[in-house]
Amino acid sequence: MVNRIWLDVPYAEKDQAKAAGARWDPAAKRWYAPRKGMTALQPWAAAPDVPDLLPGEDRTLGEGLFVDLVPSSCWFTNVRSCVTPRDWERLRRMITRRAGMRCEACGAAENRDAKRWLEAHERWGYDDAARVQRLGRLICLCTDCHTVTHYGYAQVRGLESKAFAHLVKVTGMSHSEARSHIRYAFNVWEARSARSWTLDLSILTDAGVTLQRPPRAGERRGVAVATLGAERGIPRPVPVDAGEIVARIAIERGIALPAESADERSGEPSSPRAPVVTGPRETAAPSLLQRIFRRGR
Repeated sequence: MVNRIWLDVPYAEKDQAKAAGARWDPAAKRWYAPRKGMTALQPWAAAPDVPDLLPGEDRTLGEGLFVDLVPSSCWFTNVRSCVTPRDWERLRRMITRRAGMRCEACGAAENRDAKRWLEAHERWGYDDAARVQRLGRLICLCTDCHTVTHYGYAQVRGLESKAFAHLVKVTGMSHSEARSHIRYAFNVWEARSARSWTLDLSILTDAGVTLQRPPRAGERRGVAVATLGAERGIPRPVPVDAGEIVARIAIERGIALPAESADERSGEPSSPRAPVVTGPRETAAPSLLQRIFRRGR
């Protein structure tokens, strides 16, 4: 490979870097300075590569493809939101490189025509006694596999049928087995969503990755509301709660929302229950989302 003066350019800053003279290497999928001494590109000077094995990382944690739902208290508070943009670029590059530019669940490569990208996903460990959610591994997933792991989010986005089909295709599960797997994942998710978790990102800090303060547990529902609203083109501050946003999504998709139970109207926590999953077209996410957000008010 030609020697390059590599740069660490976050995606959001690519236009600025390009205007300052940076060039894109499509083979390496990385920006570089075409010559030495370009002071305008100094803000993106490359830091040392992140090690392929993060300190304390368990590369065997969460093998294969499965529905991997994070507690609602941590929605939209992923690793990308917890590290500086330049360090995220370093992490993303390491994750895809060590995976051989392939999805670690299904083996697929990036395909722009199919709108399939390679994305980073977190595998977490949970200490129930200490209420600590510890980052245990970073894994490279294609867009399709990543959609399966965040199955509840796929429901909200209208991608459940696609996610269900991909889960069955990659794992070899029968439809019945896949439905049971999804029900179990939602049961675990709802139990974990009943409490707040402290994030432990020490495998990143021990590797020299700089953190920026993530939203606190009490703020994360607001992040989720804003993200869901932005995706649906719903302006802020109206509506201001996830229930209304989910209701609008349901109306758009012709989904009938069940009536609130007495304990939901009174604000008392209801007993955990999993959504009924009878097939890839059924969507139980709206009522589930409403319960979780009501619990946090």
